[in-house]
Amino acid sequence: MMTYENALDYLKKAAERGSRPGLSRITELLGRMDNPQNKTRIIHVAGTNGKGSFGAMLTSVLKSAGYKVGGFSSPAITSVTDSFRIDCEEISTEAFADIIGDIAPVCESMDDKPTEFEILTAAAFSMFVRNSCDVAVVECGMGGELDSTNVIESPLLSVITNVQLDHCSFLGSTIAEIAEHKSGIIKQGRPVFFGEISGEAYEMIRKIAEEKSAELFTADYSDILYSWESYYGASGITFSYKGMKIELPLLGTYQYTNAVNVLNCIEILRKNGLDISYSSVCEGLSRTKWHGRFEVLRTNPYVIFDGSHNPEGIRCAADSIRRYFGDTKVALIIGVMADKNYGLYADMLDGLIDCVFAVTPDNPRALDSSVLAEAFSHSGIPARAFKELACGVHEAYSYAKEKNIPLIALGSLYMYREFKEALEKQ
Repeated sequence: MMTYENALDYLKKAAERGSRPGLSRITELLGRMDNPQNKTRIIHVAGTNGKGSFGAMLTSVLKSAGYKVGGFSSPAITSVTDSFRIDCEEISTEAFADIIGDIAPVCESMDDKPTEFEILTAAAFSMFVRNSCDVAVVECGMGGELDSTNVIESPLLSVITNVQLDHCSFLGSTIAEIAEHKSGIIKQGRPVFFGEISGEAYEMIRKIAEEKSAELFTADYSDILYSWESYYGASGITFSYKGMKIELPLLGTYQYTNAVNVLNCIEILRKNGLDISYSSVCEGLSRTKWHGRFEVLRTNPYVIFDGSHNPEGIRCAADSIRRYFGDTKVALIIGVMADKNYGLYADMLDGLIDCVFAVTPDNPRALDSSVLAEAFSHSGIPARAFKELACGVHEAYSYAKEKNIPLIALGSLYMYREFKEALEKQ
């Protein structure tokens, strides 16, 4: 029997194969596993930002409605098992090891062996079947068309939260090109929801939905404009929906948009046979748990981690900083991948930052901290670079505590676990 440590070693070996877009390997692997992806009703989620928060809210609502619900998201934030959830709870290391132990021999029997993410995707579909899930929410890793999750033949609903410029070297240099990639999750005759109502992305998604006879739904704010009152507080967001008061315990001004997308999709799912009462909606949203998105890790001073790493994410983070801290400038610790448009970040955060502590996330694709610090310094924002994230956290926290100002951590979710570990030592 494979142990958790054995499973991690096997995945590390698979990771050496790199990332190779395409569906041939995952299709073969799942075929040899009797196609578990076709045995559970699945809601397939793509989009540049908001996928994880959207999935967390929706799975919580579905659980409250009485369904046994599975979840698969990426990247893993704390450990690999963090990507795999049953009824909103992370699976055990033992359960994960059992699944990988069963899949590994199948992978090794293939001539063209699967990549790490393809193995994880297959593990998620297997997990849904093993746990007799009624429905599952599956998040794309990147893009849509060639993402290994895109083997679902007839999704209950396809969701594209939004489309922004990101992963341009893989998905295209224009909004239309990226939208076309993400539209790959739209399936023949199956409904699709898009969280925007106009623009290049909308036109591309509308075109592909028409070609596939897929009914297209878009974000509907008509009721919200006239009957919803939103309040952003230190404990989350409060608003009314169909006469009910909903308290969403997630910070970040962008979570309101994610919640609206969830509510729109719930109406679509109700029309397609799911029994979701409005009391379940209220209860589910109020019990939503998610991490790494404007998450308060400590107070006195406030320490907040937000996994914003692309321009749209940084813009939303800046809006949240203004909303919660007003004229108080914050200390910023930030680390991103080298393929991000980091040159824009200083202007987007202008007026909000007292000092920047740039770090290099533990990832081969990470941007060198000295380059990131220079981008801020060039714009007149004091910045210091740290090769080791733990050292940067120590200096940033000490600085924020001494000046009694909030410390905001922005950037790649790949540094979330190490950031928390370093913070616990302060």
